[in-house]
Amino acid sequence: MTIQFIQYPKCTTCKKAQKWLNDNGIAYEEVHLVEQTPTKEQLENYWKVSELPLKKFFNTSGIKYRELGLKDKLADMTEEEQLELLASDGMLIKRPIVTNGKKVTLGFKESEFGDTWK
Repeated sequence: MTIQFIQYPKCTTCKKAQKWLNDNGIAYEEVHLVEQTPTKEQLENYWKVSELPLKKFFNTSGIKYRELGLKDKLADMTEEEQLELLASDGMLIKRPIVTNGKKVTLGFKESEFGDTWK
């Protein structure tokens, strides 16, 4: 599977990650996080492959996250409800998500990208 780079074009973290992919000659398909928000099923798959806690998939520094008061609400929500919420609005999702179906990275840490995508 081609690497998918699921991002929001105005996001500075996404721009850094994209520069890293380009500088390292890694081919990818761009997916606009808001225009093509991942489905609940896709998000569940990314979550399971990543082996990260589901909470990590939330953009905790985002305006929408704060507006909805999710810091206090997530602990009381089921995983199903959290996945549905993430799928309802791309701005709630931490970005970028990079995946080839077998591996997933969330956000951008240069060392992690080097270990995962080189």
